[in-house]
Amino acid sequence: MVKHIILWQLKDSLSDTEKAEIRKGIKEGLESLQGIVPGLVDIHVQTEFLASSNADVMLDSTFIDEDALKGYAIHPAHVKVADGKVRPYTQVRVCMDYDI
Repeated sequence: MVKHIILWQLKDSLSDTEKAEIRKGIKEGLESLQGIVPGLVDIHVQTEFLASSNADVMLDSTFIDEDALKGYAIHPAHVKVADGKVRPYTQVRVCMDYDI
């Protein structure tokens, strides 16, 4: 199994209200991929955080293997969410993938 963890910072130019709506959209979009993307075992998007955090959104996902993770990256449903709900609004992305 493979873990795929991402932390995003939203663009500074966004208002707090815009950021809240964007976080909601990212969560709904990514979590909707459960059962659609082959090999995706679990997916959770964390949008609530303590003031000590320096990230706005966290993706915690699990795949059956590295090939499933590679397939997720190019799956049309994932690309649609990434291009429509994530990439236009983020300024920093940090990723860690590892075997579990």
